[in-house]
Amino acid sequence: QVQLVESGGGLVQPGGSLRLSCAASGFTLDYYAIGWFRQAPGKEREGVSCISSSTYYADSVKGRFTISRDNAKNTVYLQMNSLKPEDTAVYHCATVPNPWAACRDYEYTVWGQGTQVTVSS
Repeated sequence: QVQLVESGGGLVQPGGSLRLSCAASGFTLDYYAIGWFRQAPGKEREGVSCISSSTYYADSVKGRFTISRDNAKNTVYLQMNSLKPEDTAVYHCATVPNPWAACRDYEYTVWGQGTQVTVSS
């Protein structure tokens, strides 16, 4: 059974950092696209960062967020630095067995339960 479990969310002050983790089970990351998506209240879900045949970052997070993958641990990380209040959202990890998938939520077929990130003073 393909499963994703996120962790690492929480409350952080503006300018702070968090690292999200997404542990995958039931499949091997090597041949899958995997990424992070977020949804804030009243807003559409957006792709934050994805790893497929290339690495994608949304313009709003470039230079602040870094996605990485540890194939040995079958885990994907999202290091988030210089956090802003507008980064507040539920962050979901998602994957699809297509290594060329773009970072668009409708292309991803397996989703984790999400982890809340709140940036506030």
